[in-house]
Amino acid sequence: MAQSYFQISAENLGKDAKIKLVKMGDSGEVFYEMAKEMVETIEAHNQEGTTTVFICPVGPVGQYPIFVRLVNDRRTSLKNVWFINMDEYLNDDETYIDESSPLSFHGFMNRVVYSQIDPELVMPKEQRVFPDPKDPGRIQRIIDELGGVDICFGGIGINGHVAFNEAQDELSAEEFAKLPTRVLAISRETRVANAIGDLSGAIDAMPKKCVTIGMKEILSAKKVRLGVFRDWHRAVVRQAAYGEMSGHFPVTLMQAHPDAVIYVNANAAKQPF
Repeated sequence: MAQSYFQISAENLGKDAKIKLVKMGDSGEVFYEMAKEMVETIEAHNQEGTTTVFICPVGPVGQYPIFVRLVNDRRTSLKNVWFINMDEYLNDDETYIDESSPLSFHGFMNRVVYSQIDPELVMPKEQRVFPDPKDPGRIQRIIDELGGVDICFGGIGINGHVAFNEAQDELSAEEFAKLPTRVLAISRETRVANAIGDLSGAIDAMPKKCVTIGMKEILSAKKVRLGVFRDWHRAVVRQAAYGEMSGHFPVTLMQAHPDAVIYVNANAAKQPF
């Protein structure tokens, strides 16, 4: 029997939600809101002379061209900004996939973000961080040295994963919330969903392993901002905001975060069925 929250209408979505939902128009509004918050946070910190630290996804990605344009147009310096990317695909031997691969998050960030920002404004390469499969603990050390993460941006996977924190039914919400940066196997449902979106359905060409920032690091961020916009996000966002906190649907752990927001476009706000 379907969960009752799947029957919540677009009009009523957000009422009595356990996570704040902000309903918007098209996807462009969601992406613009994320890019604007990135730039405004950086500019406020620059005025204060303080560092800005973001956890950044490669999915959603629509915010990045807007972010690049705003940074270049407004001459916003990123010299005191750190981008900690959420995750990356790995080969079977637990090394990064090649940057030339269309699936590479390293390659995406270099092509679409860093190379497009005025060299006078972009942050140094050492401030562009990815989790290291050979040293997963480095992410927490960097976060500690920098004094914490200001905002974690991201999306939500079809099984409720944030970054590549795949569902683990055997773990309680409390246990799942303590999971750190680590190497793990990507679930079949995630590989299928990503293959449809990224490789025209070629699931057998999808990597089977990844390195991901843990829920521990994500939940420690001062703010969390997630964007949803796809057809299947209609069910995902309802389970995120109204379901029970569990390791079965990891995004539900955001219900306990003091400043988590999900930006929902008009498509994702529609009633699933």
